[in-house]
Amino acid sequence: MAVFAIIIGIAFIAIVLWDAFETVVLPRRVTRRIRLTRIFYRYTWRFWSALCHSMFSGKHLENYLAFYGPLSLLFLLAIWASILVIGFGFLYWAPGDAIRAVQGDIDFTKCLYFSGASFFTLGSSDIVPRTLFARALTVIEAGMGFGFLAVVISYLPALNQSFSRRERIISLLDARAGSPPTAAEILKRNTSDTGEPLRQLLYEWERWSAELLEGHLSYPVLAYFRSQHDNQSWLAALTAILDVSAFSMASMEGECQRQARLTFAIARHTLVDLALVLRCPPHKPENDRLPAKALAHICSILVTQGQKLHEGTKVDEKLTHLRKMYEPFVYSLSDRLCLDVPDWFTESGRADNWQITAWGQNSDIKETGLPDRYDKRHF
Repeated sequence: MAVFAIIIGIAFIAIVLWDAFETVVLPRRVTRRIRLTRIFYRYTWRFWSALCHSMFSGKHLENYLAFYGPLSLLFLLAIWASILVIGFGFLYWAPGDAIRAVQGDIDFTKCLYFSGASFFTLGSSDIVPRTLFARALTVIEAGMGFGFLAVVISYLPALNQSFSRRERIISLLDARAGSPPTAAEILKRNTSDTGEPLRQLLYEWERWSAELLEGHLSYPVLAYFRSQHDNQSWLAALTAILDVSAFSMASMEGECQRQARLTFAIARHTLVDLALVLRCPPHKPENDRLPAKALAHICSILVTQGQKLHEGTKVDEKLTHLRKMYEPFVYSLSDRLCLDVPDWFTESGRADNWQITAWGQNSDIKETGLPDRYDKRHF
């Protein structure tokens, strides 16, 4: 029985330390299927999302889904600490005489109490170590607890910084792509005779996609952190940029098309790798996001603005082929994370987030000729 308890204790400690190392310290993707963190997020997210969908809808649903990311992180840290305390508790309990209580006999609950007091460096006056093994184990556990808290303190700011960098450029996309962002709005607001505004936008989002890839592979929990506004998300922004890149590759030419190829490559790479990390196998969408009439409408708008576009069956086939390369992953991530997939164009007259406030539409905006609409769902 003592040997079995020692094996269990060592296994608990080793599993937690290795899992915490892969999650917090190791700066690369972990593909191993059986992981404590992966199991934790898979089942807790299913429970949380199902609970929220059964109790809330609309804005309230988004608010409570947004709680999951920060709360899950705190719960995961608590689980790690609890398993470590239990593992050391087994090691104290196995020898039978490793620790001594001032009053009463030693049982497993007292071993857990002594382990917790040692881990959080609280100290215990009513239970003390008796043997050299117990004294060494107490010092090791106290040092491990101190190091664990130090890692947690350094882990949280790194997460917040990565989240802030991700959201900064998503906020910048508001005036350039609408709220929510769509490919049609990006093309309409950023095209010119030279194509320089669109090329520059795709260049910036090539960098953002690479940063998103590295940040979310190092800290997959960031995928569950939702944006400030209900009609924005990192998945919607990435999808809109992929839509624009695919359209530019199929219908445009010149320097803009070259930059579109570079942005499309890194953006799709980001999407596929995140789907792999979150175990989201691709699946075909139920509905076509870009019917023929919608595509013709977008092209007519761009032609009216003076943009020269390629037309014909080959262009449509190329665009369809490019969409098949990323849309199945978009829909799989959308289903897993409960994030909306943006359309190719928005309804007419929809105001951007910057145009509205909690007190209504700004009267000065009416003079600009922009849509005069206040959507309370944004708040």
